[in-house]
Amino acid sequence: MIDIIAQLTGDLGRGLTSALGCTFAALGVALIGTKAVESVGRNPGASGKILVQSIIGMALAEAVAFYSLFLYQG
Repeated sequence: MIDIIAQLTGDLGRGLTSALGCTFAALGVALIGTKAVESVGRNPGASGKILVQSIIGMALAEAVAFYSLFLYQG
């Protein structure tokens, strides 16, 4: 059993970590986009402020994907 776990974490661990990091980053971007659209629907006058905040939030969520891709590939 320990040999199987060692093989999974050694060979597939990097790919699995990258895949999970990118998946959860994509979910984060989707949630931010959804909530931004809902907020603009409720208060169209604040669309400029909401757009700026949502772009910053999406950029931070995408940074997680880049970290998961580049940190574990080296």
